[in-house]
Amino acid sequence: MYQQIDSNKRKSILLMTLFILVIVGLGWAWSIYSQDGYIMIFFALALAIIMSLTSFFGGDKIALAQAGAKAIKKNDNPYVWRMIENLSITAGIPMPKVYIINDPAMNAFATGRDPEHSSIALTTGIINGLENQELEGVIAHELSHVKNYDIRLMMIVIVCVGVITLLADWMLRSFFWRGRKGNDNKGNGILLIVGLVLAVLSPLFAKLIQLAVSRKREFLADASGALLTRYPEGLATALEKISKQNTPLKNANKATAHLYISSPFKGKKKQNKFFSTHPPIQERVSALRKM
Repeated sequence: MYQQIDSNKRKSILLMTLFILVIVGLGWAWSIYSQDGYIMIFFALALAIIMSLTSFFGGDKIALAQAGAKAIKKNDNPYVWRMIENLSITAGIPMPKVYIINDPAMNAFATGRDPEHSSIALTTGIINGLENQELEGVIAHELSHVKNYDIRLMMIVIVCVGVITLLADWMLRSFFWRGRKGNDNKGNGILLIVGLVLAVLSPLFAKLIQLAVSRKREFLADASGALLTRYPEGLATALEKISKQNTPLKNANKATAHLYISSPFKGKKKQNKFFSTHPPIQERVSALRKM
């Protein structure tokens, strides 16, 4: 468990460094094309810093608001509150804020920047549709995301993906619609081609990194959740029930889809495993039952 926490912290730094390098590369390529010196590099870095800080301190509120989650107190739902409280004590972390999403779809997610500033949201569908030990398994899975710092790692990844996509889009528009200032760039044809390729491919690479990290975190949270409850079958059965339900989440959003325990886009065309935010339920259940 502690190795996973340390690993996530190291990966947070590594991913942030890699994404910053890509952002700087985009800014550099844009500067070469626009002949504005290094202004675009500074602009790209400033945009990345502003968006990162905004998301770091307010990203959880945005995700909860987008999902239509409502904060509850203990008296609003003692059953859910006590289950989260007990599992938080077992995990040795502060109890997160509790939110309920009024939606028949079975789903849940955790968000925040660290265990001291975290929230867990459950749909009414998952609360009503699962047995006690199954819901306990789901909550343990989400609390594992909190304890393992997955919530911070994924927040960093999604912000960087957003910045890279935005910058790449602006670059491509600039390439196609802005005329050259002069002929001083004649010797920079190769650099210009590199910049164009970077602008086209960087959003794809960034997205693939996000999806790969998201899938890996789900497997680790399943394992950590099973370790927390000492009952892997509870989560395994819950995942099977969730997979059989064909009801999509009302407020499903591609930007926050990776946060949920299962893809919120049920009933829609299945994605290729390589481009999915979640590993196949069957693989997760099989791994749990081998524990």
